[in-house]
This record gives sequence, C-alpha cells and structure tokens, in this order.
Amino acid sequence: MIRARRICVTAVAVLAALAGSPGLAQAQQPRTAGPLSATDDQPLPRGWRIDGERGARELVWRAPEAVPMGDARVEFRTGDRLLGVPRPAKDGRTFRLPLADARPTRLTDLQVTAAGRRLDAAQDTDASRPPAPRVPAPAPANDVDPGRPGSYRTVTGSYDLAPVRLPGFATPVEMTAEVVAPKNATGSRPLALFLHGRHNTCYKPGSEDDVTGDWPCAAGYKPIPSHLGYLRDQRLLASQGYVTVSISANSINAQDWEAEDAGAQARSSLVRQHLARWADWGAHRSSAPAVVRAAAKADLSRVLLVGHSRGGEGVNRAAMDSLYPPPAAEDGYRGPVRWKVRGTVLVGPTIFGQNPVADVPSVTLLPGCDGDVSDLQGEDFVDGTRGVSRGAALHSAVYVVGANHNYFNSEWTPGEAQAPAQDDFGSDPEQPDPVCSPGAATRLTAAQQHKAGATYIAAAARLFLSGDDRVRPLLDGSGKRAPSADPARVLTHAVGGRRSGGFLPDGGAKVTGARLCSAVDPDPAVACLDPEAPGSSPHFAQWETGKETGRSAVDLKWSAPGRAARITAAKPLSLRGSQQLALRVFVPPNTTGTKFDVAVTDSSHRQVTLGRVTMAGLPGSRYTASYWAQELRLPLTAAARAGLDLRHVTSLDLTPRSRSGRAWLMDAWGWAPGTPAVKAAALPRVDVGRTVVKEGDSGTRTYRVPVKISGHGSGQVRVYVLDPGSGRAENRLVTVRPGSHAIDVPVEVKGDTTYGEDVQHDIAVKAVRSSVVGKYRGGVTVENDDPEPVITLSPVADRVTEGETLTWRLSIDAPATVDIWQPVRVLPVTEGTELSTKDVDPQWLRDWSGDVPDPERRLSDASLWVWLNIPPGSTSVDFVVPTVRDQVAEPTESMRLALTDRNAEPLPDRPALTGTVLDRP
Repeated sequence: MIRARRICVTAVAVLAALAGSPGLAQAQQPRTAGPLSATDDQPLPRGWRIDGERGARELVWRAPEAVPMGDARVEFRTGDRLLGVPRPAKDGRTFRLPLADARPTRLTDLQVTAAGRRLDAAQDTDASRPPAPRVPAPAPANDVDPGRPGSYRTVTGSYDLAPVRLPGFATPVEMTAEVVAPKNATGSRPLALFLHGRHNTCYKPGSEDDVTGDWPCAAGYKPIPSHLGYLRDQRLLASQGYVTVSISANSINAQDWEAEDAGAQARSSLVRQHLARWADWGAHRSSAPAVVRAAAKADLSRVLLVGHSRGGEGVNRAAMDSLYPPPAAEDGYRGPVRWKVRGTVLVGPTIFGQNPVADVPSVTLLPGCDGDVSDLQGEDFVDGTRGVSRGAALHSAVYVVGANHNYFNSEWTPGEAQAPAQDDFGSDPEQPDPVCSPGAATRLTAAQQHKAGATYIAAAARLFLSGDDRVRPLLDGSGKRAPSADPARVLTHAVGGRRSGGFLPDGGAKVTGARLCSAVDPDPAVACLDPEAPGSSPHFAQWETGKETGRSAVDLKWSAPGRAARITAAKPLSLRGSQQLALRVFVPPNTTGTKFDVAVTDSSHRQVTLGRVTMAGLPGSRYTASYWAQELRLPLTAAARAGLDLRHVTSLDLTPRSRSGRAWLMDAWGWAPGTPAVKAAALPRVDVGRTVVKEGDSGTRTYRVPVKISGHGSGQVRVYVLDPGSGRAENRLVTVRPGSHAIDVPVEVKGDTTYGEDVQHDIAVKAVRSSVVGKYRGGVTVENDDPEPVITLSPVADRVTEGETLTWRLSIDAPATVDIWQPVRVLPVTEGTELSTKDVDPQWLRDWSGDVPDPERRLSDASLWVWLNIPPGSTSVDFVVPTVRDQVAEPTESMRLALTDRNAEPLPDRPALTGTVLDRP
C-alpha cells in the first residue's frame, strides 16, 4: 500500500483554524462492489484509471501518444477545479496523481490541461470553417531599427565548469554555457544572459523521436544543447557591442517536476551562479575561461536577462532575488550581488506564481500561435505590475502574430535542431487552423519568427542597457515597426514608463453603462469571458484558485450606438504633464470596425470629448489566445484647450459608435514620451514555506503555515487559504512588514490511530501593493503515521448452482478514514472446466470488463481485472458474480479470483480462491 497525498490545490477554509484529519465514520455492513465509475451511471473517460497498490491510489491518465516535454504544467482538473500537477512517467504518455481526497464517484468532467488547453480531448471537428483572418496592416517604420547587425567582429566559444548543487535537487546542475561577444571592443560592454526553457534533455543520435527527460543522459544518448538555440540572437547582440552568454539548464529540466515552484528558484540560483563567475572573472581575468579572456570585458552594472518559457520565470526570479534576497535555506547562491539587472526579456514565458518584479523593466514576447504555453500567461509580467510599486519601470508586451513557442530556439526547430524537434502548435491536415497552420497567411516560418525575436530582444537591450530612447516606440504601444522583423506583424502595449494617473477597474472604480467583470470566476455571469467563447485571453489566465479577487476589467456590450460606458475613479486622477490618453482595449478576434468616442470629465463636471478610435480584433481561432488588448491613444490637447482640469480627472466615458459590438477595457493612463530612470523601491518580500508533521496517535496540536517576511518597509499582499476538500478558497488582504507574523494561518491536527491519507493545508500569496512575493505557495503537510490495514479476500458463497451468485468478500482488519482500493483478477482455472462468458449475466460482464459474451470464451479471457473499493468507515465490500441458468447439461464449472498488484500480477503471498458452479438438476 502506498500512502497517498491529499489533493488540495483549490479549496475554501476559514482563515483562522483549519481542520485536521476527518473523523471516522461508523462501520457499515458489507456493501456490494460496483464498477469503478465517475458517476453512478458513467464510467471514467477513456484513458483514465484508478491505480495504486492496495490502500493507496493514484489517478492515472495515459495519453494515446507521447506528450512532448514542454514548459506549461500538465494539470488534472475536474470541471473548473484544479486537482493537482501529476508526475510524468518516462514513457511520456503516463501521468500519475496521488489521489486520496476525491472519491472516484465524484470525479466528474475529468480534464487534462496545459496552459488552459485540453490534452485529453480531440480537437473540435466542426466542418464549418471561419473566413480567413485578416492580416494586420504593417505599422509605420521606426526611425531606428535594432535588428540590423552592428560593426563589431565577434568571438564564440564555450565553458564547462564543475556542476553545482541546488537545494531540493538530488542531481548536481551543470555549469555549461556558450559565449558570443565583441572582439577587440574598447571598454567594458553590457552583458546579456540567456536561459532556455523546459525541453527534453537527451536524444539518441540517428533516431526520429527517441528523446528523454533524463539527466545525466544514459549510454548511447547525447545531451540536447538547448542553450545553443539562441546563437543568432547572440551574434546580433555581439555585433552591436554586447557580451552574451547562454547557459544550459538540462539538469533542472530533468528534476523540476518535483519542485513545488516548478524550478523557478533553482533557475534563479543557476543564473546568479553564472553571474557570480563573471564577476570573479572581471576581477581576476586570468582565471577566466579562454573565450571570456578573448572577449570584451563584461560590465556587470548593465545586465539584461533573457529567458524563454520556464527560463522566463527563472530570470524574473533571478532579478527579484538580486534585489530582495530569498530565504537562505532554499537558495542555491548565497554570495554577494555584484551585478545590476537593468531589464528582462521574457519569451513565451510561464509565470505560475504570477509574481513579476515591478521595479525591473521588462519586455514579454507573446507568440500568437503558442502551442505550449498557449494561454500566454506571460501577459501577467505586464498586468501584474500595475499599482504594485512606483510604476516607473516600463513593462511591455509584444504580441507576435503567427509565432509559435519553439521556433524562438533553433535547437527546438525541425530542420535546424541536432535532436528531434517539432512545431508545438501542431497541425491537422484535415482541419487546418486558419491562423496557425503552416502555410496560413498569418503563420510565420521558423526563419521569419527567429528574425523577429532577435530584433525585439535587441530592441530591449538597446533601451534597457544603452539607454537609447529611440527604440522605445517599438515596445511601448506607440505603433511603430522594425523593418528587420518583417514580414512579422507585431503589436505592443505597455504599462509604466512615463504613464500617470490610471483608470484601473481593480482600484475601486465605479462602472455604469457596462459591466465590471472578474478575470477568473467560475460563474459565467461574473467572469469577463464566457468559457464557451472560441479562444481565450492572456489577461485572464488562471492562477492557483478557481476564483480571484482584484483582477477585473470593464466589459462593454451594445446592440445600438450611443450609450456611454462610464468608469469613475475612486478618487480624482492627475493627467498633468501627459500628452495623450492611452487605453488598453480588446475586441473579439477577427472583428472589424469597432468605434468609440472617448471623453474625460474633471471634478467640476466639465466633460471634453478627446476624439474617436477605430479598432479591429487580432487574427484568432478557437485555439489561440487572441483576446489581447491593443493600445489606443488620443491627444489631450482638446482637453487642455477646453480648460479641463487635468489635475483632477474623475471619469472616463467610452461611447460606442458602431452599430453593435463587444469590447473590454483593461485600463487607461496618461502618457508622455521618454523612459524615466528606475530605482527599485525597498519592499518587504514574502516567502511561504512548508512544514511536514506527523499526525500522532492522540491529542490535538496546532501548527502554523511557515511564512518569512523579509526586506524593508510595509506593503500589502492577498492571502488565499486553500481548503483540502471543498474546492474553494477564501482570501483576505494583509499588510506585511519584515519580521512580522501578519500572515498567521494556524492548522489544528488531531491525532488518531486510524489509517488515513496525508493532508496538505496550503496557502497561496500574491503581491498587491508595495511588496514582492518569492515562493508563493506552501503550507502544512500532515502525514499519516498509522499502519496500513491488512487486506484479505475470503469466500462468502463459493459453491452455488447455476442461476445463483458467487460471492467473495474483500475485508480490512480495521476501518480507515480513506477509500481503500484493491484490484482483483479472474485467472484461468488449473483443472476442470472454466466458466465461460455466457455463464454469467451479460450486463455484469459489460459493466465490469466492457466486453460482451460472444464469441463464447473462457471468463479469464474477458479482461476481468477490477478495482474494489472499501469506503471510509467500512471494513469490507462484496464482489458478486451472477451466473445464469441455461438448459444445457454441463459439467461442474469454476472460476479463480486473486488479489493482484497494480500491474495485474497475482500477489505471491495470497492464494487464488476458486468458486464452483454446479449444473442445475
């Protein structure tokens, strides 16, 4: 029996005390076992099963083919409830989740998702095809094009240092990197560090698809050099005078499924380990590897971190850890910070913690055809920074129409990679996607995509490291394009920089003429986007809970023009010094001609119409996250001429002028050109730990969720307390200060001597104002410390006449507080005549094996391997085999039944039992 861990990802709990193990129910009379099912009348979906040895159980899903090792987390869900993150098997097809909380009779609407997309359901085969999406018109060219190579000659080489050990990772992590740098450049040059994402780690040369997630690689296999996939980006930057280094993280990729934060802290530690070596080499150049000595000296006061996929979340955490140190026990680098991160570039990133660093400028590339991190959750690197700190750091989102996830890395690109590679979006020749299938007018080739990616990475380097404000219009929603990225259609929006004021739906605004909606809510009447809508929105990507507080938008829907939607700020806003009003608005994909008049009102009730905007939706399909906000700007000159008090603006009006339509407003700001200097605020940092305790045999003990609050100053975070059983969460806003115990969640544990499951009592934390959150989730795990029940199988009626029922009883020696699952299998008889498929009730046979009586064959050939369940509080369950009476004279017949392991092999220490059926005289 394997001890199972209770699933507790989404839940409701009181914020004071959390209950311990559930009480023991009264023992019941033996019940009759029924077929394993999700409901009383519907079996588990194809591909799913309950597995496990004896009392413990796992929910297992087996994919029809291997699921590529990617960056999005594979998650099990039941409806809108997150059950947990399963453990992948080496075959790439099997995923196992310890499951002790939800009984199978409650596992309805089972789903396997990754970044919001279904992995266990076939694509919609609706033959109706929407019209070909419109390709956005090219924007005007910017004055400066960062995609053009510079004049520097370059040097390329690698280094391979001794591996390092990181907390929580059993296997050491490689310190391998590829350097491309300017040669013979004068002075110190800025440093750009690249970190790849989660991908297969090893491959067998000569094979078409033999890849693994092992580390180190087995004999006959070679490492997949994911860190070499950014060489074109590195060469472009190096030609422009930047030192670049791309680091390998295969060991982390092979182990991060075990990390509660999916490896974010480990990746941060690895990044800072490399930066520390570069700091050492800068001080003692003779100790540096040859390629570093041959390169221009790196200026570590100007560092850009570039991360792809989970590498994006990793470099975000590295930027955070460089400003706000993490708890030493969980950190893999504990030395001094001898560098300054000036900005980050996040390419198709994950952000499971939704914890961006507000005071470090960022550029996030969002691939419109991302088939891996398909919900484009990286949008939170922009949205999640609003109102958190000073707001001076520019946070840009760059939406690349037609780009997939993998092609930003040449080692993940078919035809370029050393190892097997694929298009992550996938393609069905019978049902081509109108936006993303290869050959579609909007889909980029690998070469086009990589060129666009390199151009916008170079734009970020030029803005953040060199301070060249001329490239800012490529990134901040100003609607300019870099010709080097052609023919890619690239749209941008941003927050921060020289924006001021801010109509934020989350800030207590009052809305009339429209609906204030919630980004994440299970109620369609409250949620911003109907779950049945084709496609999804990056702005509404889900986090740890099925319902969130403080993530809102304004939903406008009209069937006739003229009715204004008004957003009234909680207090007057100042737009003084702003040149334009910048709105972030999105409309449904593939729509055209949406028009608004935009007006503002001051505290003296003077209203001025700023002008009219017209917009069209992005190219989209049911498989893309194309509900994405575009930045619209209107000059404030009319307001100034009319005498509007821009220091006290109270409301914003949007009046539809198109006949009908739908739109969502994310926010609106005063905008002015320029890129201000950024100084990181001194903020408190919150990290949630985990305490593991034994339940004990008696008495009640109270434990507290371990939370460390470090740093400086005070701020606010939102704390979600997750209940281990109900599938809901409660939250509260908490003010935190270093060293305080403001986040105080007690957990009451009642000892007993009854076998049960491990129970996790978790919390999740998100920054709201003047704070940062590192490890965002943790809690108290209560381990069962009682012995497993002894399971026996015994006959109740094992000698019957045809037409009667054979019965065996599965028993345990003491009740448990959890379901006990045990498989049994019908084996061939060793002597005499065996019962056939026509000797038992045909409906029983269909229910238990999915088989039919014809053609008649031995009962042991009918796939009768079944799982029996003893529910909590009970001590036994009966397995019955109803036989049928016929008119044929037959000899005495029999069947054998045995307890088995999870692989259907009979347990060696438990004899098989025989049931005999006599012919009716």
